[in-house]
Amino acid sequence: MQYLVETFALVTRWLLASSCRHRTTLSVACTVDRYARVIGLRQTVAWFRHSGHQHLLPGLHSKMGCSSSKAVRNSNESLAKASKVTAAASTSNGGAAGTHDDDFIEAVVCQESEIGENQMKQVELGEGKVLLVRQNGKLSAIGNKCSHYGAMLVTGALGEGRVRCPWHGACFNVETGDIEDFPGMDSLPCYRVTVGEAGEVKVRAKRTELATNKRTRVMAKRAVQDDRTYVVIGGGPSGATCAETLRQEGFTGRIVMINKEPCLPYDRVKVSKTMDLNLEKVLLRTQQFYDENDIEVMLGTAVTKLDGATHELTLDNGYKIRYDKAYIATGSNPRRPPIEGASLGNVCVLRTAADAKQVNEQLAPEKRVVILGTSFIGLEAAAYCVNKVARVTVIGRGAVPLKESFGEAIGQRVMELFEEKGVQFVMNSGIRRCIGAEGTVQQVELTDGTLLDADICIFGIGSTLYTEFLQGSGISLNRNGSINTDQYLESNLEGVYVGGDIANAPVHSNDGQQATIGHYPLAQYHGRVAALNMIGKATPLKAVPFFWTVLFGKSFRYCGYGQPDEVIIDGDLAALKFVAFYIGKGGRVIGMSSCQRDPVVAQFAEYSSQGKVLHKEDLTPNPLGWVPA
Repeated sequence: MQYLVETFALVTRWLLASSCRHRTTLSVACTVDRYARVIGLRQTVAWFRHSGHQHLLPGLHSKMGCSSSKAVRNSNESLAKASKVTAAASTSNGGAAGTHDDDFIEAVVCQESEIGENQMKQVELGEGKVLLVRQNGKLSAIGNKCSHYGAMLVTGALGEGRVRCPWHGACFNVETGDIEDFPGMDSLPCYRVTVGEAGEVKVRAKRTELATNKRTRVMAKRAVQDDRTYVVIGGGPSGATCAETLRQEGFTGRIVMINKEPCLPYDRVKVSKTMDLNLEKVLLRTQQFYDENDIEVMLGTAVTKLDGATHELTLDNGYKIRYDKAYIATGSNPRRPPIEGASLGNVCVLRTAADAKQVNEQLAPEKRVVILGTSFIGLEAAAYCVNKVARVTVIGRGAVPLKESFGEAIGQRVMELFEEKGVQFVMNSGIRRCIGAEGTVQQVELTDGTLLDADICIFGIGSTLYTEFLQGSGISLNRNGSINTDQYLESNLEGVYVGGDIANAPVHSNDGQQATIGHYPLAQYHGRVAALNMIGKATPLKAVPFFWTVLFGKSFRYCGYGQPDEVIIDGDLAALKFVAFYIGKGGRVIGMSSCQRDPVVAQFAEYSSQGKVLHKEDLTPNPLGWVPA
């Protein structure tokens, strides 16, 4: 018996010393459940009290309660009773009572029979709502809304151990609430679930978590004795996610994040969609957050050289930093065509918050805007500007916009939508030169010689990868500036990891073939995976590209990768209520897009993430016959 007690103490101390407190609490709960049955509940609780960890007892009850297993539930209830006696004794002796019952709400939310296997149910709890999930015979409860933009997760896609947001594809673990795929920064709260003898399902939640529906995972603290330095080069969503994940997963050394922009990481998706954005409101994290978690942030600073042999970085301010490991996610530079007048005043690009501000400040009812490019950036800019100026003209080199992304038929319908809203198009064309006076653009000349008046010209014709500074570093660069990585996002240079736009990385849903993809959620996912591998937690990529856009209130979503041989559209394209299936070699469905048909794209993303493959023949007679009932 004494041996068991000592073993319990050693195992529990090790778990408590680990890096991720939330997962540690789950592990401790399992340890308590196993040992308490042998060494006795009172002795178990007494150990927590005398070891100074009595504050974890309420959390242990909660984590053990995430399962509806009767064995765990009975142990949980017994441990709760024992801990209440201990807490009461502590309070009567003048000690701290810990969390008060008033901080929590607990109530019956439904009957166990009301939720079947592999089902989700949104239930009310007090003034809030909770997502209840049954999977593998267990009931769990987490926050009901995606932490990104608040989509109701009950309308999303339930996968193996996680639920995927129907809007933008973020994924959350159904037992812990941890965010596992992106976009977003925060996890969801996890609530205690118990099932009574009569089958009543009871949920206990912290009131503050029920109100916010968000949870920031506990971070490790910087340890003075840890002299390692990990540097994150790039302050976009990928770099920010990497730096934060390092602390979440227990890295106690120095973390330095270097950002060439003079501001903290922010939601870059807003740049072309909402040009009047308030930068402070779209920051991913505040300066206080980085300070509290010992993450050094260098703003308005660029890395000019990386020396792989000496593990040294040179910055544009002359400062040098020696790194032990590095993550490079420097993203892209907006492309300007090599034409006359491309640098005139009022000739703009859209990549940063400063770019958006520059364009927005020039908009006025009498202005004429010309946009070169029918990419998402160009179309989103046109949609934003059209009601604020006299005229918006979009110049495209192809016959219809977005053909490469969605196909010709959908591209044609999108163009019609824009024309209905007053946007003019000149297709199969381009800009030969920008004509100005006193340094400001006044006209643009098209490739056929046509002149268009222009007070503002916006280039939305793609980007170049920001990797020039890596020449001579020892890192191999491809012709387009991208960097090949393995499935762990490590480059050919040991200890240097690469992610985001510049990574030519394996794509799980594309048979592991490498690809360079500039998607916001994928960049964040790269940041997380890179951080895990940097600290030795081997985690291979399981990337399933997912992106979206909103055009005149219509949300278009896409999941997948590759050039299709055929596009099959199910639904009403004219009404913009459809699902499109992109068929590649061998009849394989390599991608799927939709408009007003949620959550089908999220369901396909989850289907693909599980390694499943859909073929053309699977779409008949029912195109959605593969969707779980």
